[in-house]
Amino acid sequence: MKKPATLVAIFAAALLATPALADDFPAAISVSGEATVSAAPDLAQIDAGVANDAKTAKEASDANNAAMGKVLLALKGAGIAEKDYQTSRLSLQPQYGQNKSTGATPVVGFRASNRVTVKIHDVTKVASIIDTLVGAGANDIGNISFEVTQASKLLDDAREQAVADARRKAEIYAKATGVTLGAPISVSEGNAPMPLFKGRMAVAPMAAAPAAVAPGEETLSVTVNVSWAIKAGQ
Repeated sequence: MKKPATLVAIFAAALLATPALADDFPAAISVSGEATVSAAPDLAQIDAGVANDAKTAKEASDANNAAMGKVLLALKGAGIAEKDYQTSRLSLQPQYGQNKSTGATPVVGFRASNRVTVKIHDVTKVASIIDTLVGAGANDIGNISFEVTQASKLLDDAREQAVADARRKAEIYAKATGVTLGAPISVSEGNAPMPLFKGRMAVAPMAAAPAAVAPGEETLSVTVNVSWAIKAGQ
C-alpha cells in the first residue's frame, strides 16, 4: 500500500526539525546557589503619635496640635534633623455614644490624632528617642523597623559565594552523570534581600522603665540560578 503524501511530508519535516530542536535546547545542568551575609542595621524608623479626645472638634484639634508641637520640639532637642521626621497621618473623627432606650448613636465628642515617622541614623539611640517621645506626650509608638542601608554593596560578596555554591552543586551532578561542565549558559539572580526583623512595639505613656529595643542583626540572602553547558566526560 502506498503511504499518503501528507504522512510522508510530516515524517520528513520531523526529521529535519530534530537537529534544530537540539540546537535550541543544548544539554545543560541547571542549579541554584545560595549565600547569606549578616550585618548590624544602621538605620531605624519608628512611628510616634498623639491622640486627644474632647467635646468639640475644635477643642480636640487644638489639644492635639499643642501635644504634637511638644513632640516635635522634643525630637529637635534630641538632635533629630527636621528632614528625618515627617507627618504620616492626621485625622479628626467623631466619637459616637449609645442611647439604650432609642438605639440612637449620637456624637458625644471628637478624637484628633497625629502621627509622625522618625528616621534614626544611630540605632544605639532608638531606646532613648522612644523615651524622649513618651516623655513629651506621645501615647502611641510602634511600627519599629531596622534597615541596612548599604545592603546591595554588602551582598556583592554573597553573590560571588552563591555562584561558587551553584558551581559546587553542578560539579556534583556532572560527576554523578559522567559529564564535564562547560561554560555558563545563563546566570540570573533569584530573590531580593529580606529584613530579619520588622515589627510593632506598643509603649505605655510615661513609661517608668526605659524602652527595651534590640536591633539585632539583619540577615540578607541571595540566590542565583546558573545553567552550565555540558559535554561528554573525558
